[in-house]
Amino acid sequence: MRSAEVDGESADLECELENVQGMVDALSSVRWKRHQDAVIELSEHGIVLVVDESSCLQAKVYLQKELFVRYEYSAQARVRFGVSLGLFVDSLNTFSIPAHSSTIQIRYPGPDMQLLLKSVDSLDACIYAEIRTRIPETISWDYNFEPAGSTPLSFTVKSAALKEAIDDLEWPGSSIQVSLQPAPPVVTFRGEGHGDLQIDFMYYANTDLLTAFHCDHQESHRYKYKFLRATTSNIPSSVIKENRGSKFTIGRGGMLKVQHLVSVAKPSNSHSHTDSAGYLQPSRIAYIEFFVKPEVDDANAND
Repeated sequence: MRSAEVDGESADLECELENVQGMVDALSSVRWKRHQDAVIELSEHGIVLVVDESSCLQAKVYLQKELFVRYEYSAQARVRFGVSLGLFVDSLNTFSIPAHSSTIQIRYPGPDMQLLLKSVDSLDACIYAEIRTRIPETISWDYNFEPAGSTPLSFTVKSAALKEAIDDLEWPGSSIQVSLQPAPPVVTFRGEGHGDLQIDFMYYANTDLLTAFHCDHQESHRYKYKFLRATTSNIPSSVIKENRGSKFTIGRGGMLKVQHLVSVAKPSNSHSHTDSAGYLQPSRIAYIEFFVKPEVDDANAND
């Protein structure tokens, strides 16, 4: 770790972020296994990190430039590179101090195409990190998401309840059926395998859990449990504690999109970025999206 190189030549991107822990939480949301490669895309609009697996599961973390206290992008086009997600998260964690808002500088590229991290607000010490990058692999499948019809099939459920339901579905087996029906309005998760388990979210019966529901026809698709569980297994504790909502949308062919919102606000000022209704201001949110393909037989049946 060499400070001279960190402060050296001009870079495509140089930015500063006040809340390192918020970024760690956002990236950890899509870390569903120990060894995981990611593709990072830089642009004038912000940073996007993409991970995928087995051409069946893809996740994206959107870090818009408004999240950063300083964001300077000088490249003429989008820049993409590969990185170890685990190494990136673990490196960021070294800059995170409990109950303290740590500001870091992020630069790319370094002299040897590294991703460079540097603490900028410590009076006692300065921490540097260099993360080796690689030529990015081509994303193995197109996540192009299209609505299933004129009315989007979607529902929003409290994140804590959603995580608990999907964790409970581990017992029945490896395949989970997700069903929506308009009358009565209900979302059903059903697992079959070693046994049967069905979990219903009734819209009118409990609007505190199922906070939004849009469905004009019955729809049902099956998804592999390990992929469905990856969408909630690492939801940050801050999201669970504040019990925010997670949104499910079923697109054409049964493609499932799961969306979470993770706060990247400074801990000491977190309440100041919340409006009177309790919603986080967009400038302080990292957007997390998962795309899950349905099981093959189900996809063919809906083509």
